Amino acid sequence: MAEEQDFVLNPNKTLIYRACALIVSSLARLLFRPSVEGAKNIPLSGPVLIAPIHRSNVDFAFTLFISPRKVFFMAKDGIFRVPLLGPLLLRLGAFPVNRKSADRESLRLSEKVLRQGQALVLFPEGTRKEGDTVGPLHDGAMFLAARTGATVVPVGISGSDRAMPVGARLPRFSKIHVVVGTPIAPPSSEGRVVRSEITAKTEELRRQLQLVYDESRERLR
Repeated sequence: MAEEQDFVLNPNKTLIYRACALIVSSLARLLFRPSVEGAKNIPLSGPVLIAPIHRSNVDFAFTLFISPRKVFFMAKDGIFRVPLLGPLLLRLGAFPVNRKSADRESLRLSEKVLRQGQALVLFPEGTRKEGDTVGPLHDGAMFLAARTGATVVPVGISGSDRAMPVGARLPRFSKIHVVVGTPIAPPSSEGRVVRSEITAKTEELRRQLQLVYDESRERLR
C-alpha cells in the first residue's frame, strides 16, 4: 500500500530531484542512446497522463527525456525495498503501488497529482508485457482521466525489451527510440461519465498505443 507520508507532491524540481534525475538520465544516455520523436505532443501545462508501452523495468527512465515538466509515476512496491533505489525513486516523484490487489491509496495519490495540474506516468498495460502486440488495457488510465479532466498521451518505446528483458537483473547496451503520440481527450459525457465511455476511450488508447509502438520499432530498424 502506498504511504502518503513517504511521498511528497512537490511540483518543483528541487536540487535533490535534479541531482537524481541527472544520475538516471546520464546512465540512460550512456547505456541506451535514446532518441525521442513527438515530444511536443505533451502539453506543457495542466493535468496530463503519460501512458507508455511497458516492456522493461527501465521504461520509466525514458519519461525523463520526453518533457521538460517534472513527472510523477507509480512503481511496483517491491522496488522501494531495494537499498538506494527506493529512496532514489521517491525523490524522482515515484510512489509505490501494490499490483496484486486494488491499491486505493495509489489511485488516490494519482488523482491528487492530476488534480493539482501535474504530469503523471501510468503504464496502462498494468505490468510488463512481452511481444509486439498491445493487448487489452486496464481502464485505470481513462478512469483517472475522466475524474480529473487529464489529457492522455500514448508513448511507444522500442528497444527496452532488449536493453533489460523480463528476468534480467542488469541492463545491457541497446539503442532506444521513443515516439510520443497524439494526445487523447479524456472521457466526457453530459453528467457522470458512464462506464461505456471509459471502455471506448480505453480501446482508443490501446489502438493509439499500438500505432506509436509500431512506429517506434520501425524507426529503430
